[in-house]
Amino acid sequence: MKKLTYLIVILMGAWLLVSNPFSDQYLSYLKAESIPVSVNEDPLHREIVEKAAKYEEEPIDAKMDPVWKAIPGYNGVKVNVEKSYQKMKKEGEFSEHSLVLEEINPKVHLSELPPAAIYKGNPEKPMASFIINVAWGNEYLSDMLATLKKHHVKATFFLEGRWVKNHPDLAKMIVEAGHEVGNHSFSHPDMKSLSTARIHSEIKKTNEVIEATTGEKPRWFAPPSGSYREEVAKVASVYGLGTVMWSIDTIDWRKPSPDVLIQRVTGKLHNGALILMHPTDSTAKSLDRLITEIKAQDLHIGTVSELLSEDRVMVNKTASEEES
Repeated sequence: MKKLTYLIVILMGAWLLVSNPFSDQYLSYLKAESIPVSVNEDPLHREIVEKAAKYEEEPIDAKMDPVWKAIPGYNGVKVNVEKSYQKMKKEGEFSEHSLVLEEINPKVHLSELPPAAIYKGNPEKPMASFIINVAWGNEYLSDMLATLKKHHVKATFFLEGRWVKNHPDLAKMIVEAGHEVGNHSFSHPDMKSLSTARIHSEIKKTNEVIEATTGEKPRWFAPPSGSYREEVAKVASVYGLGTVMWSIDTIDWRKPSPDVLIQRVTGKLHNGALILMHPTDSTAKSLDRLITEIKAQDLHIGTVSELLSEDRVMVNKTASEEES
């Protein structure tokens, strides 16, 4: 009888080794997180661990590209298993909508790269941004602001310093509407051909007049007509400014029809797009439909600072935000 008992025990032990209810992945997780391994562990907890990889992404470092110059990084995302488990155990079953996601920062940040122009956001970030350069076109600003408000879209207006000085009420109106403002030089010169001292003067004076008028301190500099040399980006960085270019140009100053302008943008639309425009009749008439069509391509629209940040777009942060 004792021999039979020993045989049964040995067979049961062998079966447990072969049919371990915990996968190797799960055991590794429990060990890494210092969670006691127990055969009484809730299968729901095990399921969350085993499915987590499906929802996780590695962070992407900022880098210098030979064509696109400085490209910002993008946060990765991981599943907080314990918080997800606490949310799901009330219902007792796995729910994708109850996953708690946390962002993981890249190792290399945009601020750590040498000063260089930025032509687009990270190609993995499903977002676009309007760069609206303002040195004229006052009569179209109100309509554009109304359209942006209608769609709950924030843009970045790059303001010429001389324009701000002459039209302080319009500059304040842009900021009061919740938009970001950037530096577009003081007198709209060809920055590429300026002396070092003049580059400093153009950028410094504009920063000062924007901050004195609106209370906002610019974070970004857009060279007039996109003309610059490497020294311009270096000088801008001295004043805490990143130099921003564009990846899509509306060419709205040529007065295209709304259909042409919209096709010009949507035909080249991509993740991380920086879309250049001005306060013109063409843009004012196109903006409503343009916003609708960009959103229809599952791209979020936000400011330059939002686009160039490492933060994941809101849709990817919902679960963790609900937890907090």
